[in-house]
Amino acid sequence: MTLQFSLGTTAPATVDTACVVVGVYEQGVLTSAAAQVDSACDGMIKRQVESGDISGKAGSSTLLFAPAGVAAKRVLVMGLGAQKSLDAARFQKVNIEAARALGRLPVTDAASYLTEVDVPGRDSAWRVRIAALASDHAAYRYTATFKPRDRSKQPELAALAFAAAADAQAGLDQAVAIAEGVRFARELANLPPNICNPAYIASQAQAFADTQDAVSCTVLDHVEMEQLGFGSLLAVARGSVNKPRLIALEYNGGNDGDKPYAFVGKGVTFDSGGISLKPGAGMEEMKFDMGGAAGVLGAFVAAVKMGLKLNLVCVVPSVENMPDGDSYRPSDVLTSLSGLTIEVLNTDAEGRLILCDALTWTAQKFQPQAMVDAATLTGACVIALGKHATGLMSKHDDLAAELLAAGEETLDRAWRLPLWDDYQAQLDSGFADVANIGGKSAGAITAGCFLSRFTDGQRWAHLDIAGTAWDDGRKGLATGRPVALLAQWLLDRAG
Repeated sequence: MTLQFSLGTTAPATVDTACVVVGVYEQGVLTSAAAQVDSACDGMIKRQVESGDISGKAGSSTLLFAPAGVAAKRVLVMGLGAQKSLDAARFQKVNIEAARALGRLPVTDAASYLTEVDVPGRDSAWRVRIAALASDHAAYRYTATFKPRDRSKQPELAALAFAAAADAQAGLDQAVAIAEGVRFARELANLPPNICNPAYIASQAQAFADTQDAVSCTVLDHVEMEQLGFGSLLAVARGSVNKPRLIALEYNGGNDGDKPYAFVGKGVTFDSGGISLKPGAGMEEMKFDMGGAAGVLGAFVAAVKMGLKLNLVCVVPSVENMPDGDSYRPSDVLTSLSGLTIEVLNTDAEGRLILCDALTWTAQKFQPQAMVDAATLTGACVIALGKHATGLMSKHDDLAAELLAAGEETLDRAWRLPLWDDYQAQLDSGFADVANIGGKSAGAITAGCFLSRFTDGQRWAHLDIAGTAWDDGRKGLATGRPVALLAQWLLDRAG
């Protein structure tokens, strides 16, 4: 079920809804909406604050059922933390927790007044957009389940209204489009690898293109790629019965002749490590190794749904990396589409081998004005930045600054790592132009350095989302990052 959003200006004490959401700061300070509700129900909120039942701690929630004097059947009081230090990240957290609390209630509709809370430096449209995206993220349920459905399931939240004037409508419209892209990415990445293989990703891209007049889709199979010289990508795919695909979506929202922006996303639908086999523990998470593909496809969906006035290309090289009698091996030397030769030192460093050919092809075919790739590329990036920040690498300071700013605006944040030539020597090979790994030190950076050799003359940036694309654990789900970051970057480019 897709959560439907709207704006409203009805007073919180009189709005007709199953649940109204208001906020209380620490030290018992009530927001304007909470004060109005409190006045209508004869001081019920203040009494619970004084008794300690409502703490105001950030993200905490207290439910008041059927308070007299209020039209809503329930009042959900959310803790906002200290008023003086409320910032964008805490605002997002409170809205996520509010949506989770609503999801535990037997309600189908609610009205949130958290969007009236003052966040320094942020306007109403931003607050509505962040609240809607946070709520949609919290309300997401993996629907392509293979478990029996619970027939006695309680009603689910289907409609959420935010308190805001009409000038916030643009923010809500953007949120709806970006949320659709995030759901597209999450659903694709969460699917099991026996369903979501390269052919399946291609079918989903084609299905989306078929519904959009301004979008076209091209899919190359292994025969066509072999004719073109995709020697590096095809080597990775050799060990699997699931044949590779190169998927290219084109959106013509700008002027004819305008150079497009380009996304390239790593689409390894399952990564066993190949001959350099991964440890068994945790290997089930390697269905998420196509998180880069899911992310750029989701960002593409968001851009199309927003109707951005620009041209955009989204390229996904998709393979499955498996051990087999025909698998590529450590010490193999591959000839990439660019003509550079690559010595394979580890078959588990496969993402860069499919990306290098895709980046070369994208640059040659589309001559983009800027190119950004996203990939669950290195465990080293997870060690460096954890699960909170995406690793960003670029030799173009202006492009890096644009992407960092987009991340700060959406709270889908990135952190820049150096891409200095000092690191390139770690990729030296005695048998080819370049080795596919650079040793155990600076692994995320040397992976970026490897890709940089295939982007000469291009305005290019690399996003390593190995830490941010999915949540840990056997029940961890795809996050949909970096859809919001990339969508904001395109919004900024479109003006």
